[in-house]
Amino acid sequence: MPTDIWRWEAWQIAEAIARGEISSREAVTSCLQRIDAVNPQINALTHINRESALRAADEADTKRASGEPLGALHGVPVTIKCNVDVTGEPTTHGVLAKRDLIAQTHSPVTSNMLKAGAVIVGRTNTPAFSMRWFTENALHGRTLNPWRSDITPGGSSGGASAAVAAGMCPVAHGNDLAGSVRYPAYACGVTGLRPTAGRVPSWTPSSGELRTFAAQFYAVQGPIARSVHDLRVSLAAMSARDTRDPNWVPAPLEGPAIAGPLRVALVDEIEGMTIAPPIREALQHAARWLEDAGYAVDRATPPDPREGFDIWMDVAMTEISQSFAQTIDEYGDDGAREALHAMLAKYGGEPTLERYMTGLSRRDRLRRRWNAFFEQYPLVLMPTSLDLPFQWGMDREGVAVMARILDAQLPLKLISALNLPGLSVPIGLHEGVPVGVQIVSSAFREDLCLAAGEAIEQRAQMPLAF
Repeated sequence: MPTDIWRWEAWQIAEAIARGEISSREAVTSCLQRIDAVNPQINALTHINRESALRAADEADTKRASGEPLGALHGVPVTIKCNVDVTGEPTTHGVLAKRDLIAQTHSPVTSNMLKAGAVIVGRTNTPAFSMRWFTENALHGRTLNPWRSDITPGGSSGGASAAVAAGMCPVAHGNDLAGSVRYPAYACGVTGLRPTAGRVPSWTPSSGELRTFAAQFYAVQGPIARSVHDLRVSLAAMSARDTRDPNWVPAPLEGPAIAGPLRVALVDEIEGMTIAPPIREALQHAARWLEDAGYAVDRATPPDPREGFDIWMDVAMTEISQSFAQTIDEYGDDGAREALHAMLAKYGGEPTLERYMTGLSRRDRLRRRWNAFFEQYPLVLMPTSLDLPFQWGMDREGVAVMARILDAQLPLKLISALNLPGLSVPIGLHEGVPVGVQIVSSAFREDLCLAAGEAIEQRAQMPLAF
């Protein structure tokens, strides 16, 4: 069998299996061998599904041999983050108290990936309660960035991004409430897509029936991969209908064509904020590459980026302080508690009903203004983060440092607050540290983000971490 299948992209594996050139067992075995080689150092996977993955691979090979129709991810090794449900496995959320919380049924995103033929080879790490941009917890330990061990792999899907970057799987599931797909992809030099809320059905049955507003409309499920094309394939697989999410929308994956040249707003300045020079340079490279690909790029600022950040804080921090902070204090680890209280000290404010309702009203107004902006500029090219990936543990250095971290993540929270699709795509390295950009479009126009991302990716030629 080929010994380097773990290096292949997901679509290549799926097509080779469909043609009978390789078997799913060979693909899964290759990734399991890679996991054995690198996971002890990186600690991206909290659990390795060795026996069940090989059984599933054999079933996939039997299905192919029988001539049955195959899904887009048929036989492809994938990972699932440990904060959604996989039947019969613990949904730990990186929390000691949840180590024995065994899922009784799949989450919708798990079901959809399995229906598309994917083979789950393991579960990926997350900070406790997914509360940090640094992936470590008292239950599973610290996940390292495959590029440099002194910088964060991102969070909360840091295990997913590290696994993809290190070659343990071609595609990983993640989720994103405040950047938890886009930031880990950025930090690990891979691609990550935050879909529009409603695109991919989302629910974690083991967490109960009731979900807050932010859990419904800020939080989404999305893919992390080494190529934009794999994101496209994975999004199609993830987004199948599931009646358990009443907010799911049957929107087409391809929207109506826009007469060219498609206009792109370049955001390399944000009033009152500092964008690190390597990030600005990356944006300028990406802008030139888009122009080379036929896009029309102008410097233009969408409406009130800072207000979008404030809206995220008003809504989410009110919910956290009222319904979640006590849980983190009681069951979280030291890192989660310290990060939470630093955030609350800086941006918690008074958790009043007026603040919450005003935040929701302001959100509606700002979304309307952005919709008008997208009529002129269907795409926005902006930072993923305003700073390079953080040094390990910065969020435990007090309120002042946490304020710097939160401000740097303005572009992440802004896009979550407005429920827009955002694509994180790598540009290259700065002194050995990954650097990338974010591409944003209007609701359910992931197709525009992905097309622009492919144009950048083809020209960037981002190296791999292995």
